[in-house]
Amino acid sequence: MEFIFLAIPVVFGIVSVILADRAVRKGCKRKKALYMQLASFCAVFLVCFLCPMIASADTAAAADTAAAAASGNGLGFIGAAIATGLSCIGGGIAVGYAAPAAIGATSEDSANFGKSLIFVALGEGVALYGMLVSILILSKLG
Repeated sequence: MEFIFLAIPVVFGIVSVILADRAVRKGCKRKKALYMQLASFCAVFLVCFLCPMIASADTAAAADTAAAAASGNGLGFIGAAIATGLSCIGGGIAVGYAAPAAIGATSEDSANFGKSLIFVALGEGVALYGMLVSILILSKLG
């Protein structure tokens, strides 16, 4: 039964990618396909977040301190995942805008290569900071 709970988000993610790819190939705008992907991600996140909470809803277990500690650890893991995920998305967006500008600046004047490389690296630094925060969160859980 646990295999099904693990397989559902994976299958849902793969199907949403395939459907978004087909929609773009048929003429749908990329922005609309991106919004469809984000909506499907939110749906999978809600299902994965709420199903275990509903399945383990027991008033006797909630009063137990061991169950409360396990819940706190679970929320810590979710916090670490959100810190890493959102920082990586932000870093990807930053690099996505900085890299083409850096290539354009370098093609006009090759002396700008070092300066433009710094701006691209600053965008990647955002993802590293998010990973550092998640490592700090995970070290507090252990």
